[in-house]
Amino acid sequence: MIAQVIIDSNVKTLNKTFDYRVPTEMENEAKVGARVFVPFGNLKTLKEGYIIGFKKESEYKVKDIAKFDKGDIPENRVELAVLMARRYFCNISDCMKLMLPPGAIGNRVKEKIGEFVYLKKDIEEIEDDIEEKVIKSPKQIRCLQMLYENEGIHVLDLEALTDTNRAVINTLVKKDYIEIAQQRIERNPFEFKEVPRDKKKKLTDEQQLAYDTISKSIDENRFEQFLLYGVTGSGKTEIYLQLIEKVIKQGKRAMMLVPEISLTPQMIDRFLARFGDCISVLHSKLSNGERFDQWEKINEGKAKIVIGARSAVFAPVDNLGIVILDEEHDSSYKSTDINPRYNAKDIAFYLAKQNKIPFVLGSATPDVNTFYKAKQGKITLLTLKHRANNASLPKVHVVDLRNELISGNKSMISDLLHTKIEENLKNKKQTILFLNRRGYSTFVMCRNCGFTAKCKNCNITLTYHRDENKLKCHYCGFETHNITECPACKSKNVRYFGSGTQKLEEEIHKMFPEASTIRMDIDTVTRKNSHEKILNDFKEKNIDILIGTQMVVKGHHFPKVTLVGVIAADSSLNIEDYRASERTFQILTQVAGRAGREELPGEVVIQTYNPDHFSIEYSKEQNYDLFYNAEISLRQRLKYPPFCDIILLGLSGKNENSVKIAAEKLGFLLNKHNSSSYYVSRPIPSPINKIKNRYRFRIILKCNFSSSIINKMNEVLEEYYKGSPNGVSIYVDVNPSNMM
Repeated sequence: MIAQVIIDSNVKTLNKTFDYRVPTEMENEAKVGARVFVPFGNLKTLKEGYIIGFKKESEYKVKDIAKFDKGDIPENRVELAVLMARRYFCNISDCMKLMLPPGAIGNRVKEKIGEFVYLKKDIEEIEDDIEEKVIKSPKQIRCLQMLYENEGIHVLDLEALTDTNRAVINTLVKKDYIEIAQQRIERNPFEFKEVPRDKKKKLTDEQQLAYDTISKSIDENRFEQFLLYGVTGSGKTEIYLQLIEKVIKQGKRAMMLVPEISLTPQMIDRFLARFGDCISVLHSKLSNGERFDQWEKINEGKAKIVIGARSAVFAPVDNLGIVILDEEHDSSYKSTDINPRYNAKDIAFYLAKQNKIPFVLGSATPDVNTFYKAKQGKITLLTLKHRANNASLPKVHVVDLRNELISGNKSMISDLLHTKIEENLKNKKQTILFLNRRGYSTFVMCRNCGFTAKCKNCNITLTYHRDENKLKCHYCGFETHNITECPACKSKNVRYFGSGTQKLEEEIHKMFPEASTIRMDIDTVTRKNSHEKILNDFKEKNIDILIGTQMVVKGHHFPKVTLVGVIAADSSLNIEDYRASERTFQILTQVAGRAGREELPGEVVIQTYNPDHFSIEYSKEQNYDLFYNAEISLRQRLKYPPFCDIILLGLSGKNENSVKIAAEKLGFLLNKHNSSSYYVSRPIPSPINKIKNRYRFRIILKCNFSSSIINKMNEVLEEYYKGSPNGVSIYVDVNPSNMM
């Protein structure tokens, strides 16, 4: 038997199968998706690889597979990996790794094994022996009595609860009263959560219509894509819960994807309250052991519902009945840093189609591309126009910061927002202040010569973090001590410009010294479960003001929040990206949706230097349809998605000239293979042209993404790799979420 093996390598020329003979004694282990170790070339060590097919014989002289490894990949996931590699222009092995259990690469994670104690004799026989003084020791008696109602208790717990030791337990083992069994211990991330159970709520007429429409495709075992487009607080989650309940009653399983780690705790609480512990959760903040055990729980069929961020889409869920992707507009679903640069939305679509089940996308501010498809009839549109609990949408005020400067107010807080915060504090209501920049100041500059403190590895300014008195790069992690003297001209006239969440927190403390505050940004959520603790503290300790970045924007439900302040609405408008207006509208609408979600009315204050920009005007009205009509008209004129697809080809290396030459070569090949099926930009430096000591160039293609484009791109890349310059790496990003 000849196995076709993909070698685990990021070398582009090795992205193909190699033939290996399966030794006769190993044939029962050989299957598609098996992980193997094989001799490769002249290497002295074995290479890891994956079997993706078989054939009867090979035209080459082949070597034997050396051994098989644990952690097979299901055959249907192997097919997915092959498709992904073709679509995202990367090595198959890069995609196969996504399908592996957590901890399968590098420092291997193993099952956690513990010793558990069980009674070996009948309770009646033990009680007789106690009564007849066969067993006299009080400690032995306490152990046995504890085991009457707590059989299967961990040996350490038994010792602690009965104030005994191992010697006592060993004596009972020798006397044949008890036995100790080795068992796996599940590292359960929500083991100590105490969430009261709840029952499903009565749906509004709008919710019921949406539920019934999706429910029909479940009953008919039919793939259909739905967009659940509902205003913030319209009860989308309740519809998800009731659809999942229906699927579980049919003996199937559900997948629920959320974009941010900060959304997961509240979502988990909702699901635990409704379904108990038949859920499994996967996200990056779990320990390796917890992720491993959650994966195994899914693989063994014990989890009926899988909840998680982007990578959870690769969980080994069989018998799927529904796939739900909440906050579908969010860019977090797109992988941006390493190959494959996949979109979880694409993978979820594939899974739903393969399983012939509904695929539900939910958002109050849908991705423009998704909404366009819904308008075209390619996605079934379901609309929720009203909040589920009859709460009204918050009243929105827009403050022109130019007028604040004219009136002499140079603080981060406008007069109106200051007044509203004061009122909220008096009325014992909560406030959220949103600023999408962390740190204290966004850059440090010498006012004498214009010197700006920049990262030594990246062409980007360093951000000042006052808590540590350090300058930090938010791209590569470089940090250095703060400067008080200009390195260029030795002037002491060094000043801080721009404002981050740390500075905002300081200003709030000065303005409202009596107010309790809490801050939520990347700097405050580094520890495990810290994001959940911050959210719980804000809600349960009734903290007055939550200050944060976009972590505070999405999905959270705080009944006492009646005021939201947006400190700098323009920050997302000024990025070099065709979606700047869309991102601004989405962020403003989502953050506004945190106010007045129950019986208390809400207010929002948006501070901006561009009050007339349509994304800000329509976010004030919270009118997505008006925004969409303006944005889609612009995109059509400029031929941006959804009227085309964008492919970004990025090149990087330590030698700037080598990267430039490689980019020009790639640009030449793209033009050479072009038959007017795509537009090719000339190679130019990326907006941030140096990150982590690597110079960066890019080429942008506009096309209608299709099989023919995929074939043509793979031809170009194959020709490029044959003579590509040493030290220059390349990546391909289809419809990138970040154009930087």
